[in-house]
Amino acid sequence: MGEFVIKLPDVGEGIAEAEVVEWNVKVGDLVNEDDPLVSVMTDKATVELPSPVSGKVLWLGAAVGDVLAIGSDLVRLEVEGEGNVTSMDPAAESPVVPAELPPAAEPEPVPEPVTETPASSAPQSRASSAALPRPQGEKPIAAPSVRGRARNMGVDLRYVHGRGPAGRITHEDLDDFAARGGGPAPRGLFADHSVEEVRVIGLRRRIAQKMQEAKRRIPHFSYVEEVDVSELEALRAQLKALWREDQPRLTLLPFLVRALVKALRDYPMMNARYDDDAQIIYRYGGVHAGIAVQTPHGLMVPVLRHAESLDLWDCATEIQRLAEAARAGRAKAEELKGSTISISSLGPLGGIVSTPVINAPEVAIIGVNKIAVRPVYDQGTWLPRKIMNLSSSFDHRVIDGAHAAEFVQRLKALLEHPALLTMDL
Repeated sequence: MGEFVIKLPDVGEGIAEAEVVEWNVKVGDLVNEDDPLVSVMTDKATVELPSPVSGKVLWLGAAVGDVLAIGSDLVRLEVEGEGNVTSMDPAAESPVVPAELPPAAEPEPVPEPVTETPASSAPQSRASSAALPRPQGEKPIAAPSVRGRARNMGVDLRYVHGRGPAGRITHEDLDDFAARGGGPAPRGLFADHSVEEVRVIGLRRRIAQKMQEAKRRIPHFSYVEEVDVSELEALRAQLKALWREDQPRLTLLPFLVRALVKALRDYPMMNARYDDDAQIIYRYGGVHAGIAVQTPHGLMVPVLRHAESLDLWDCATEIQRLAEAARAGRAKAEELKGSTISISSLGPLGGIVSTPVINAPEVAIIGVNKIAVRPVYDQGTWLPRKIMNLSSSFDHRVIDGAHAAEFVQRLKALLEHPALLTMDL
């Protein structure tokens, strides 16, 4: 038998390090060639790394959340044959583990006088000890599945004492607690002193870094305008009535993309990226619209490329495809970079006003708020109209306030008169 060391490969051009976001194996597992070992995240994408050989996992080189340099030892396997390391190879050395010391001799117990009473002659039952809550500030340790089961049983884990490592509560401990007569947690109000630690890793770490950098380097200013989308919603309803199964569902976003394309013809400075290190603004002819998508792992911004070449239905089809790929974790690296202006929409959760953060190095982002029916005074009459706010943020180093206001007013005119979206003006 030999030992095979798998090093972190170069998973992308110019990548110097990667973060471990998920292990698919543990020490002792048997793996076959091409079985997935681990998922790592770079600045560009999440990549799943397969095993190049078959063997038994001896060692893992990092915990979830650790960042490793390219070329670092990642996994060590026990394989048939000689493997790829020898005892003279420093990389083959096992992690230093302190030798186990023999247990220290325990002193002879000194008998203590005991006064026999009916209460003291019998040992304290486990049921009575389990009925005592933990000391203030001590939190129960349990896996999410155990916590979920305890909630369904109505059991407060503060009253359950675990026998796992470090007092971890297992399903067996819950069963024992119930078998000893342990029931739902005592009712009433009580102070909760628990504190849960959540490591900022993976996509959440990338989002945090990107947002922090954007707010630190970009002087944001926001501009909010309300838009009457009554005619646009009526048009959308008519088109939905003609919907075919081979067509995507029409949301507001394809109309907004079309309006954005037309407005950017007159305001090309908004469709730009700013390299503040080189002090160069890159203005793009093509509109590569970043579409913010909320996924189970966090916010992602897949890119609708060359939106200027897509009609309404093409926009809807591509937006739907990109959103589904992002939520399922199938978005490719090239689909998550290169946007020139972004759109942020929370749909019916969009609130009245928002202040979206610019997706650096872009210089503008358009925020879509929810549609609400509001009374509008028109020629002596109050009319119910569907009103939506656009909340947009701009990079004040590149864009002046007046130009931003003119740009948003152009978007407003296009959305309030959707027939203009079908005309080449």
